[in-house]
Amino acid sequence: MAGHARADTLPSINLQLTPWTVVAQERGFFKEEFSKIGTSKVTLIAGGAADLLGAEAAAVGGGAIAIAQRMIYPATVHRANGLDGVIIWASEPSNRYRAPILARADNDSVKSVQDLDGKKFGSSRISCYWSSPFEVTTNAGLPFDSRQTKGRIRYESIDNSAVAISAVLSGATDATTAHLAAGAFTGAWLSGRLKVVGHSPDDGVYVNHAGRVTYFARRDFVNKYPEVVKAFLIARERTREWALDHVEEATEIVARGTRVPVEVARFQITHVGEWEFMAGEPRADRARQSIKTFQQWYVDNGDDILNERRLTDEQVDSFIDGRFFVGGEYSIYN
Repeated sequence: MAGHARADTLPSINLQLTPWTVVAQERGFFKEEFSKIGTSKVTLIAGGAADLLGAEAAAVGGGAIAIAQRMIYPATVHRANGLDGVIIWASEPSNRYRAPILARADNDSVKSVQDLDGKKFGSSRISCYWSSPFEVTTNAGLPFDSRQTKGRIRYESIDNSAVAISAVLSGATDATTAHLAAGAFTGAWLSGRLKVVGHSPDDGVYVNHAGRVTYFARRDFVNKYPEVVKAFLIARERTREWALDHVEEATEIVARGTRVPVEVARFQITHVGEWEFMAGEPRADRARQSIKTFQQWYVDNGDDILNERRLTDEQVDSFIDGRFFVGGEYSIYN
């Protein structure tokens, strides 16, 4: 496979436009790493005004972008739904600040998770915006509505982040969950219009397993261009180290490259719940065990999607591509 990969040169590559990729592009990390293997053009593709969660999976599946970022729970659901992709990088465990439950700051009827009983909750179903609050509300005895069962909280799937936050601010819904460092939510948070009413437990399934970040790509792409994948991962690690050592310079690049105010860009780099610059999980076995652990927990607690089409242990094992983890032929950790 390695010899075949070296015979194939990828002239250009399309990647997501995100805070870290604009830094990698401007600082020359992409150019330096990709040029070593003959990839001379890197194009960053913006998500677009719709900001639909899950669109990156469709873009990977259709070939519009080569490698995409999603948290490990939605990436697993995409695989269960038929995307023939593999995970080529997984992050360390998450934390309680990455996906909090949010309500409008002046909504005195919602001050805690218990206050959500009988109220409306809107968030993207195949994302951390469901997997994190699902654990919190289930533990509180207040399950969400599912497709088959009425719960204690009226749940509505909203895949557009701007719509989800607007629904909370307008009163159309009572609460949502979001990554505060995500563009659609950062402004509302920094302006004081939102408050946190619940966090994932520190010892829970989301923080330790389902809330990990991943990068994934189509299996056929990875098999044909493993050196391209390795170059991408090296560039990401170089960008992470540089950005954390040069926060103000990185802030200026992110603000300019993603067209957000400087204070928003700085927050996206420095907030404890950020995910763009997380450290990696070097061991494939731990990443695989995380999927098996959270999948079983969600199945046991009524996850309607994974109950219908859960991954087998063999599928999980092949979903994490060990070639890019410790001991693998293309690992950045060796």
